[in-house]
Amino acid sequence: MTTKNRRIFTRARAIRAAAIVTAGAGLTGCVSQGEYDKLWETNRSLTDQLQRSQANLDACRAQNEAMSGSAGNASGVIANLTDENQRLRDQLSQSMQSMRDLENRLGGLELGRLDPTTDRALANLARQFPDLIVYDADRGMLRFSSDLTFGSGSDQVQPAGADALGRLATVLTSNEAQGYDIVIVGHTDSQRIGAATAQRHPTNMHLSAHRAISVRRVLGDRGVAWERIQAAGWGEHRPSVPNNPTGGTAENRRVEIFLVPSSWRGPSGSAAPEATTRQQAPEQNRTQIDPTK
Repeated sequence: MTTKNRRIFTRARAIRAAAIVTAGAGLTGCVSQGEYDKLWETNRSLTDQLQRSQANLDACRAQNEAMSGSAGNASGVIANLTDENQRLRDQLSQSMQSMRDLENRLGGLELGRLDPTTDRALANLARQFPDLIVYDADRGMLRFSSDLTFGSGSDQVQPAGADALGRLATVLTSNEAQGYDIVIVGHTDSQRIGAATAQRHPTNMHLSAHRAISVRRVLGDRGVAWERIQAAGWGEHRPSVPNNPTGGTAENRRVEIFLVPSSWRGPSGSAAPEATTRQQAPEQNRTQIDPTK
C-alpha cells in the first residue's frame, strides 16, 4: 500500500475514533444513533473496498511490469482498476465528509441543566443517600455506587438501592420530569469475572448491562413508563478513575442514570403522551447467584 493510501486509512480510523468519543452526546435525542451507525458502517465498507481495490491494482501493475512488451499486457485491466479505485476514493471522501459533518453536530450539543424543580428534587435525593448517590447537576446525572446497590457479582438490587430507586421513581413520575427520557448505563472495574458469576454474566460487559436492566426494572415497576427508560452497559471500558493493579477499583463499579430531553414519538409521529404514575406489570426478577466479584 502506498504512503498516500496509508494516510487515507489512518485518517479514516482517526475520524471514526473521534466520532465514537463524541457519539455519547447523541443520547440527548438531537442526533439519531441510527444515522451515526449507518454512516460508520458505510465508511468502514468503503474503506475495506478501497483497500482491496488498491491491492488488486498494485498486483496488476506488478504483473504488467513483469509482462511488459509481451502479448499479455495488462494495461486494460489496470485502467479499469484505476477507475474503480478512484470511484471508491470519491465515495470514501464523501462518506468521511458526512462523518465530519455529524461530528460537528455532535460536538455542538450541550447537556443543559434540568428544570429547577427536578434539579432540586434530585439534589435532595442525593443528600438523603450520601454514601450511595452522587448528583452531577451540570450533566443531569445520578451516579449510584454498585457496591451499595448490588451484591458482589450480582445484578439483583439490594434493599438500600431499591429504596433510593423507589424515591427516584417518584421524582421521575412528577409532572415536571415528564419531558425527560431516562438513560441507565452500567460500569464495572477491570477485574475478571469469577467462575460462579460467569454462569449468569459471562463478561464485565454482561454484568454492567444486566445491572442497568435491573435498575430499569425497579423504576418501571414503580411507575416510570417503560418507553422512557433505556438501559446499556460499558463494562470495564469507561473507568472514571484508573484501575488499581488488581483491577478492583470501587469508583469504577457504578451505575449512572441520565435525564435527557425525550426523543420519543408515538406511532402517529406525534409526541408521546405524558407518562402516568400507573403501576406497571413487573418484569420477571433475576435469581441471586453466588457472589464472587
